[in-house]
Amino acid sequence: MAEHRTPPPDEVGQTHPQRPGQAEGRIGRQARQSREQTREKILAAAHRLFYWEGIRATGIDRVAAEAGVAPVTLYRSFATKDELVEAYVDLNATGYRQWLTDATRPEVGSARERILAMFDALAQQVQPENCRGCPFLMTLAEFADPSHPARQRAIEIKDWVRAHIRSLAHDLAKEQPIDDPDTVADQLVLVFEGVYASVQALGVEGPTSRARSAAESLMTAATRAG
Repeated sequence: MAEHRTPPPDEVGQTHPQRPGQAEGRIGRQARQSREQTREKILAAAHRLFYWEGIRATGIDRVAAEAGVAPVTLYRSFATKDELVEAYVDLNATGYRQWLTDATRPEVGSARERILAMFDALAQQVQPENCRGCPFLMTLAEFADPSHPARQRAIEIKDWVRAHIRSLAHDLAKEQPIDDPDTVADQLVLVFEGVYASVQALGVEGPTSRARSAAESLMTAATRAG
């Protein structure tokens, strides 16, 4: 997946964007900006709207208004809405990779501690004030055509998440006797991804609240099996 840009300042350090209308400087005419600055402002607006209100539910005129630019200006940066959607998914993927990598960095401790830290970070991420759901799962739900670039981008980041957790499981196998770290990894992926599905319907006090203990039980059971 191409990562051709740095997230704009109002998105840095945030896994999910602010709600529409919360970013500064959208309304009124702005000082002359470079093409890249204009592109970033449009993408930041799309990020907020597509995430909180839905991709198909949000028209180009709505994005332009949120960004404080004319539609013709938007089309100079993004020739089509599909192109803007692709950039939106890529922006989410860049931030998500950074978030998950930081949450599980080696400095956190052992592989077991890093895996549990991942679930701690997830519990914070899915709080209702921060999260409407997984942006990639929502993209998959909106674009059923397997050839659509946005769907392909969303699948790519899910593949990356699985590979990252598999790497953590293999590190775990170096620290404790586990016969099949790939199976443990996929079990952890199911718990991890299941949080996004559960929290939307049952909230953070539902099964989501047990995700960390479920991961801990999986790792303990794998050690006993080993």
